[in-house]
Amino acid sequence: MIYPHVCAVCHDSLVEGEQVMCLRCLTELPRTMTHTLTNNTLHERVAAPGVAVDRAAAWFNYARHNEYARIIHDAKYHGMANLAHQCGAIYAREIAGSGFFDGVDLLLPVAMHRQKLRERGYNQARLIAEGIGSVTGIAVGDNLIAAKKHATQTRKNSWQRWINTRDVYTVARPIELEGLHVMLVDDVITTGATMLACLTAIHHSVHNVTTSFVTLAATARG
Repeated sequence: MIYPHVCAVCHDSLVEGEQVMCLRCLTELPRTMTHTLTNNTLHERVAAPGVAVDRAAAWFNYARHNEYARIIHDAKYHGMANLAHQCGAIYAREIAGSGFFDGVDLLLPVAMHRQKLRERGYNQARLIAEGIGSVTGIAVGDNLIAAKKHATQTRKNSWQRWINTRDVYTVARPIELEGLHVMLVDDVITTGATMLACLTAIHHSVHNVTTSFVTLAATARG
């Protein structure tokens, strides 16, 4: 089947020059502008002793029943792998001039357990990272590993999400990350439990590392 080239949000046909979203939906995208703030609400979600975050950003505000949630749902659950890559690239182009990616040595996607990866066929976080890398020239690494499978985070509160992700992630070949500025990449941040688990794994495994993170979307803090 040949699918029409339509907006990922409103599903209207795209015209020449439009990618992923029509001009109206792209203009009205509820951007967080967190990349412009040195310390923002995203930093607060992952605040923990021994886990320093240099910079943090999300492209747009996510609400479950908002039409923009379709971007995350389609990229994550509906097999639209290329959508994740395209959105990563578009966001990177929007903010690259701000200096947000300056000095970053490696993009690390939030890892997916191998069983879930087999079921889904792709890791949307990696595709977002590859989209960012295609614009910035930053390499995408594979050092972050989901060593244990965890239940879905959907409909869990902050405490349940933290318990669910505790000790899930490990770091392969930590020596490769020594002295680097590593930026974690994911599709959406909610309470920050998953991101904090990844950051904690990195800081416990690597003695000298700078960490940041970027996501496509951010919910109101759960």
